[in-house]
This record gives sequence, structure tokens and C-alpha cells, in this order.
Amino acid sequence: MARPRLAAITTVYRKYSHTQHIVDRYLEGYGWNGTHHHPEMDLIALYVDQVGADDLSRDRARRFPGMKIYPTIAEALTCGTGKLAVDGVVVVGEHGDYPKTPKGQVQYPRYRFFEEIVSVFRSSGRSVPMFNDKHLSWNWEWARKMYDTSKELGFPYMAGSSLPVTWRIPSVEFPAGARVREALCICYGGVDSYDFHGLETIQCMVERRKGGETGVKWLQAYRGDKFWEACRDNVWPRELMNAALCRSHTLTPARAGFNDIFPSLDDMRRLVRDPVAYRYEHTDGLKCTMLLMGGLVRDFNFAAQLEGEGKPFSTQMYLPMPDGRTTLADFFSPLSNNMEKMFLTGKATYPVERTLLTTGLTEAGVDSLYAGQVRVETPHLAINYQPAAESTFWRT
Repeated sequence: MARPRLAAITTVYRKYSHTQHIVDRYLEGYGWNGTHHHPEMDLIALYVDQVGADDLSRDRARRFPGMKIYPTIAEALTCGTGKLAVDGVVVVGEHGDYPKTPKGQVQYPRYRFFEEIVSVFRSSGRSVPMFNDKHLSWNWEWARKMYDTSKELGFPYMAGSSLPVTWRIPSVEFPAGARVREALCICYGGVDSYDFHGLETIQCMVERRKGGETGVKWLQAYRGDKFWEACRDNVWPRELMNAALCRSHTLTPARAGFNDIFPSLDDMRRLVRDPVAYRYEHTDGLKCTMLLMGGLVRDFNFAAQLEGEGKPFSTQMYLPMPDGRTTLADFFSPLSNNMEKMFLTGKATYPVERTLLTTGLTEAGVDSLYAGQVRVETPHLAINYQPAAESTFWRT
């Protein structure tokens, strides 16, 4: 069997960018299951949308002469032949200098990349598997069109980030078929950025509940004073907040010395300058809450209340950042490994519908904040799907 040939379509290729974390793994290999793993495929073509003084792509092209840089997306996919000449496409539309919408969304060109790629598919009369890093688009209509087009043309399509596939501490599987009353994630970062990661943390777990995913009917965002008022009024369960915080490795001590360092609500308010919550309800009645609490934690912690269980189910999605000894973040390894499986088998390892739903939830959160933290009805997010039989997180 011939080795699959890949093209990478990216925004920027610089140190610590998502492109470096992903594309370098196809060129250099990476640590996996106690060995240095080299993907059983060749990345032969690269397109970089923005090339700055800190660009790495030219260095990689010199060091890996089997990979060629092309000036357009079409040429990268056809390798200058005029017809599709690769067996898979990796799209990394993250980082770079792009304008923002009035709502503060970075207009990453993932949809433009997708349309140019699909144009080559159509003109060539065939399509190949594609992976899209993070959410599909900042624009819901475009995201839905990307999903619909993948179904129309019938190519395997995967998307999302490392959160659903990284290590978990403890290394636990969310029980398939469980009945879930509430779920919650406490994490950090900004709006139209790490909020997507927090939503993915929740969704990769609760999609495994009894009946599978049914979609979301409304979302409301809270920020600043309204966030703290909602905390005091128990709009989301304090018990789940505490269970999630107990999983954090980075919880900021509320006080020094030998006293109890676990934060009270007043401590949280002192430590967290810009809290944001997305509270939403699935069409089957499950309610979920994503809390951005930078200053209190710097990790992603999940908790849920399962019916019939006295204590919350909880875990952390572990994301060890580069520590100076390496330029590659280890949590991109399981993401790359899942991508490889798709390119080798022609089958997605987890449903792209998860990313479609979290894409829509991210936009709904931005819309709610922009409109004054109002409740946003989301009939367009009536997205039904079944999860993969087994979670794809990195087991230890």
C-alpha cells in the first residue's frame, strides 16, 4: 500500500503556533507509547497564508526537501498538476494577523481555506479526508455550510482541538448511557478563544449520555457583576464548581499558611478579574455551564452530576505546556495520532458533529455577551448525533 500524501493549509508557521505543533509532527515525528513515532504518511505540500520574520516554513522546506511550499492552496493540493494530487488535507487556521468583527471574533480564514480546497475536490472529481484545527468558523452559516458540503461530497471530516483527546486525570471514561442532570467545566482564557475549549471539554463527555446528543435550545452568557450574582443565586450548582476545582492542579491558594486554601466566593471574586459563564440547556433537558475563571485556575476541569450517584463525576483534561526543553506541546500528540488514523483508514475517529455544535455554542456565547448577556435561543443547534463507541482520549 502506498504511503498517503498530505497537504497542509495554514495561516502562519512560527514557533509555538498550532501549525508548528501539528505539521512538525508529520515532518519530525513525535513521542508516542514510549517510542519516537514517525507517521506512516508523507506531508509533501504546504501553503502558508502569512509569512513573517519569525516564519519557520522556509527552514522546514530546506530541512525536508520532500515537502514543497506552494503559493496558492490549489497548487498545494494539486502539486502543480492541475488535479488533486494528495490523499489528505490538514487545515490549521489558527494564529496570524487577521481582523476582528465588532463582536470581537477573530476572522480566521478557515471557511475561505475550506472553499478553495473543496473547489479542487470538485474540479478533480474526487475528494479526500480533511482535518480542521479547532472550531469550523467564527460564522455559523459558514460552519454549517462546511459541514453540509462534507456530507454532500462524502469525504471523512474531523475537527476540534486537543481537549477531547488529551490525558485525563484521573484517566476515566464517561459512562456510556448515563443519565446526566448537570455538567460543568471550570477553565481559563478568553472569549472566542478558550471558551471553545471549555465547551469541547463538556461536550466530549455529555455526548455519551443516554440517547446521545440532542442539540441545544438556548444559551445565556454572564460576565462581571452578573456572573457573581448568578454564582450567589446558585444559577449553576456550587457542588459541581467545588468538584471541578478539586481536580485543578493550578488552583490559586486563597490564603497563605496552614489554613484551608480552598476559595470562598469572596476569594474567587478577589482573584478573578473578568469571569465569564455560558449557561445552556440541551433539548433533552440537560443543563451545562462553562466558566472562564482566569486568575483562579489555568487548566480545564470537568464535573457532572449523574443520576443514581451520590458524588459528582469529575476529571481534568491535562494540557502540559512546553517548558523550555521542547517547542512542542505534548497534548498535540493524541490529536495528531487521531488525524493519522483517519488518513490511514478513511474513517473519522470521532464525530465532526461535536465540533459543529461547539462552534455554534461559541458563537452563541459571543452573541449573548454582545447583546448585553441576554438569553439567546438556538433552534439552529438542534444537532443530533451519536458518539464514538469509545472515547479517544490518551490513556495512561
